[in-house]
Amino acid sequence: MPLTTIDPVPALVVIDLQRGIVSAFDDPSVPAAVKQAAHLAAEFRRHGLPVVLVTVTGRAPGRTDAGRSGGGAVPPGWADLVGELDVQPTDHLITKRRRSAFHDTGLDTLLRDLGVTQVVLAGISTSSGVESTARSASDHGYHVVLTTDAMTDPDAEAHRHSVERVFPKLGETATAAEIADRIEETR
Repeated sequence: MPLTTIDPVPALVVIDLQRGIVSAFDDPSVPAAVKQAAHLAAEFRRHGLPVVLVTVTGRAPGRTDAGRSGGGAVPPGWADLVGELDVQPTDHLITKRRRSAFHDTGLDTLLRDLGVTQVVLAGISTSSGVESTARSASDHGYHVVLTTDAMTDPDAEAHRHSVERVFPKLGETATAAEIADRIEETR
């Protein structure tokens, strides 16, 4: 479903745009998605709207899946946000250990304390961290907007499936430019 409105208090939530993950993707879609997410972050900040930057530092404790990486400590710098996001003191930083940024992180409490009713999502990986967070945001009752050109996935087919089949069931989709224009119109 295309973007219909921007709520009075939307928040941008950027998923896993961190050095260790971004550098692992050898795909031309990554720099473009990072650029669009950074553009949106700058627009949200310019209008005094919340920006939440989420990183992942491993997987859920106690997991014993054979052959899966990510259970131990991360190397130095791996969880650092990419420089393009230009992290500001007003940004809210969330660290997660599961796919969804809502699970055991305090994100829902933070957003509610800020009066947020709409969550605009961007990040990496579309079919994993972004989709899981979108599902949780929808379950928590937020108006969900998915920024289709500010996200990417290592699997192009999984990305396409999420954008075309899953996201329309969870919320609205739009480009970063469409969202920025709509914010400008409402401020």
